[in-house]
Amino acid sequence: MKKITMVLLALFVMFILRAQQVLTKSQHAVQETVINAFAALSNRDSVSLKGYCTDDIALYEYGMVWNLDSLITKAIVLNTATDFRRINTFDFISTTVNKNTAWVTYNLQSEIVSNGQQRLLQWLETVVLVRERKRWKIQLLHSSLIKRN
Repeated sequence: MKKITMVLLALFVMFILRAQQVLTKSQHAVQETVINAFAALSNRDSVSLKGYCTDDIALYEYGMVWNLDSLITKAIVLNTATDFRRINTFDFISTTVNKNTAWVTYNLQSEIVSNGQQRLLQWLETVVLVRERKRWKIQLLHSSLIKRN
């Protein structure tokens, strides 16, 4: 009985340790760039948003291809609701860094309040980032809408 308990405990510890991925400094910086870009979007701050994106960013959203100007127009300029609030929650699936290129896949859940209505949206997204002047910047974002309430 003692041997079985020890084996089960060892398997449990191995499972827990495997589930908790330790991020490198670069992986953490990549994830922070994504989080901060969405925070800028949530705050309707186009200046900060531009700082987290390359000039030639491509966004694949809802079957359309957007550039940075389209994103700013649709998400910031046309977003005039005085009660607007967006809270983003990320569940990172994988983060890979290879020299000056990185890609990250995550589930994004956003709670959005606008014009008195509350919505909950969920996406599966993949982002490609490049390092420019020692800073990670988003160059490509592909988004698949999973659920909209």
